[in-house]
Amino acid sequence: MILDDVADVRTGDKGDDLIIALLPRDAEAYERVTAAVTAQRVAEHYGLPPGAVRRVLMPTVTAMVFHLRGVLGGGVTGSSYLDGHGKTMGYHLLSLPLD
Repeated sequence: MILDDVADVRTGDKGDDLIIALLPRDAEAYERVTAAVTAQRVAEHYGLPPGAVRRVLMPTVTAMVFHLRGVLGGGVTGSSYLDGHGKTMGYHLLSLPLD
């Protein structure tokens, strides 16, 4: 099972930083995802150094937000990346295997 089986994502950019909202589809999935998808695990999934990812839990809306620092190559206006907004990078999170 992968994260895409139980959750959706929305992404946005703040300069060179990628913001990913992870939205489990129900309360049971939220509990499972909260336990399995840590900041460290997301950093490893993206090949980032420890500490490059911050996770904020939002239990009232059964969501969580990940802040990935410095991954957009300068941001939308300063990057030659095809994915300057990080949309594809956000969907990459959904390929993360769940334990």
